[in-house]
Amino acid sequence: MNRGNDPNPFDDEEPEVNPFSQGAGKSRMPNVVASTLGFGRKHDATVDIPLDNMNDSRKKEKELSTWEADLDRRERDIKRREAAVAGAGVPVDDKNWPPFFPLIHHDIANEIPVHAQRLQYFAFASWLGIVLCLVFNVIAVTICWIRGGGVKIFFLAIIYALMGVPLSYVLWYRPLYRAVRTDSALKFGWFFLFYLIHIGFCILAAIAPPIVFQGRSLTGILAAIDVFSDHVMVGIFYLLGFGLFCLESLLSLWVLQKVYAYFRGNK
Repeated sequence: MNRGNDPNPFDDEEPEVNPFSQGAGKSRMPNVVASTLGFGRKHDATVDIPLDNMNDSRKKEKELSTWEADLDRRERDIKRREAAVAGAGVPVDDKNWPPFFPLIHHDIANEIPVHAQRLQYFAFASWLGIVLCLVFNVIAVTICWIRGGGVKIFFLAIIYALMGVPLSYVLWYRPLYRAVRTDSALKFGWFFLFYLIHIGFCILAAIAPPIVFQGRSLTGILAAIDVFSDHVMVGIFYLLGFGLFCLESLLSLWVLQKVYAYFRGNK
């Protein structure tokens, strides 16, 4: 028997396949593609997508959206309140002066009419002037007390300063500020009443008559003459205080005249 054409069963070679025969290419190509791309094998690489990270990102996104919505709501609420206040004509008096430690609201440039700003600045200088006079009065009286003038005049000087500074602002400067801003006749009348009392106090302090404790609790001219006989340096301080009270009195009289002219319409 002729077995020359029989295939060897122990031969590893694959049988020849005719590429032009039907069905030959179709059966071969899927295996080639699968082996090339690595699909369908036991040790194929897998991609794990952690569900916890996805949940956390969604939770953070939701919290961020809630926070933004809350901010928008608050901003709309603030704008609505500001619009209501502006519509009602109620000024928002936020504290802004002095800049390093705000205690009062003061904004002449933005709240006072342009034609009245110069007058308001002079009135403000008058208020700063009485503050300076009372502070310097405390310094001069303290020196007099150290030199043997007695502790009673020191306490009186402290009382003048602690009461005079806030009362002068509340009783006549703030009413004038609001009167000029709102053109209120009632506030102008309040200002005139207490500003006249302020001027009377300045004149009394500049004279310092010997009424209370020989008048040494105020740095006036009579007190300066009295202390000069005991201590020259204390007398010099009292003379400086007398000069400050004189300047404050003159400035206050000028401001009173200008405010009255403004009130009468002679702007």
